[in-house]
Amino acid sequence: MIASNINFIDTGGSNYSTPTIDKEMGKDDFLQLLVTKLSHQDPLSPSEDTDFVAQLAQFSSLEQLENMNSNLEQDLQWNYLLSQTISNTMATSLIGRSVRADSSGIYLETAGSADIAVDLDRAVSELKVEIVDRDGQVVRTMNENGLAAGDHVVHWDGLDQSGNQMAAGLYSVRVTAVDGNGNDYSPEPFLEGEVTGVSYKDGIALLTISGQNVPLAAVLEVKEQ
Repeated sequence: MIASNINFIDTGGSNYSTPTIDKEMGKDDFLQLLVTKLSHQDPLSPSEDTDFVAQLAQFSSLEQLENMNSNLEQDLQWNYLLSQTISNTMATSLIGRSVRADSSGIYLETAGSADIAVDLDRAVSELKVEIVDRDGQVVRTMNENGLAAGDHVVHWDGLDQSGNQMAAGLYSVRVTAVDGNGNDYSPEPFLEGEVTGVSYKDGIALLTISGQNVPLAAVLEVKEQ
């Protein structure tokens, strides 16, 4: 609520005015203005009950909105802390466990490389693996031809299409294929192995699986010990 050029008139005709207020009005400011107005009103012509009730309703609404905003901010902070605690606990509990993870999102270490595993449920004549950066740009495309059904691994050396080393960080993986009948096919990339460590980078819990870091959220299955 913004207050601007609010005038109050007393019984003697003197004009009381407040300067323009260029900030948002809080509930305390609103109540102070309401009390000031009542103290300077004409006793022979007081404010109508309906006007007074409306002003009180405005004050009540303003107070409720401020309280709701404060409670919402506190809830968001607690929820964030709770989710971080749960995430950290889950990540460390997976050390030594065998997991299967979606590798459509991979974390590249500085001057590092990554392996993308693909489970093919049919033979394919063409397989294309694209590495996509945070801006949605394809930085590297790798192709394989004539692959039989089963698990296959495509190695990314961490370089872009021009042979430049890519910066450390999160990248997306897109896999497309053409099967033996010439039909488009989209196999899912995955990574499977034992979790040997946990690290935290850019606010993300990363599991080290077969020497490669993947986000905790990418875990699809935890194997029985």
